[in-house]
Amino acid sequence: MNSATPTYKNHRFPIEIVARAIWLYFRFNVSLREVEEMMPERGVVVSYETIRRWCRSHGSMITARLHRKSPSSSDVWHLDEVVVRIGGRKCWLWRAVDQDGYVLDEIVQVRRNAKAAKRLVCVVSAPLILDLHLNF
Repeated sequence: MNSATPTYKNHRFPIEIVARAIWLYFRFNVSLREVEEMMPERGVVVSYETIRRWCRSHGSMITARLHRKSPSSSDVWHLDEVVVRIGGRKCWLWRAVDQDGYVLDEIVQVRRNAKAAKRLVCVVSAPLILDLHLNF
C-alpha cells in the first residue's frame, strides 16, 4: 500500500483546521473535549465527535509524521547546560538536544561534572556543540 497524501474531500473545515485539531490531540495527549475547548480560541467551533472522526480517518498519517526520526551520523547534537534551583539547591541540568529540538537525554547533577554529561552524546559519532546558559 502506498502512502498518499491525506484527502480532505467533503470536509466543512479547511485542511489546516483539520490537521491542527488532529495534531493537538496526538501531540499533547489531551482529550477530545480539551481539543474541542482549544479550537474556539482559533475561531473554530467544532464538536469533540467531529474531532474523533477526523482522528480515526486521518490520525495514522499525522502520527507517522510525529514519530521521531532515527538519528544519523550527519545530525548536529547540542549539549545544553543550564543552572537551575531545585528545592533551593543549585543544580546543573544537562540535556542532549538534536538539531530538530528533540531532547534525547538529560541528567541533573548537584555538582558540575562535564565529563559525565558529555557521555550523554558519546554514543553517536556526530558533531557536538556546547550551549552554556547560566541561570540562577
